[in-house]
Amino acid sequence: LQFVESGGGLVQPGGSLKLSCTVSGDDLDSYGVGWLRQVAGKEREGFACISANDGSPNAGRAYVEDSVKGRFTISRDSAENTYHLQMNSLQPEDSGIYTCAAARVCSWYDDEYSFYGQGTQVTVSA
Repeated sequence: LQFVESGGGLVQPGGSLKLSCTVSGDDLDSYGVGWLRQVAGKEREGFACISANDGSPNAGRAYVEDSVKGRFTISRDSAENTYHLQMNSLQPEDSGIYTCAAARVCSWYDDEYSFYGQGTQVTVSA
């Protein structure tokens, strides 16, 4: 799979950013697509994911990790195979590299993902 990410940058505390990830390649419906981030002092980990559009009972379901729930929203534009991450009320501790990735099953663990985008820098600073 291939990914084209966009939308990172510098934002003030309390501000918002929207990241986008367009996915292409074979067998897209077999993969969930998630967002992972690596922030200062931590390993890269997932925090938002939409499960594979594979006809299973949870197909296309959005998952958001508790630590960002209420501030971050993941969505999918099916026509464009594009996954969006809307991030609101950003804080300096949200600064890091944000990467979209694909996995057979949504997970918060980096090593569950098989394909990765190039990553985009998000910096939250006054």
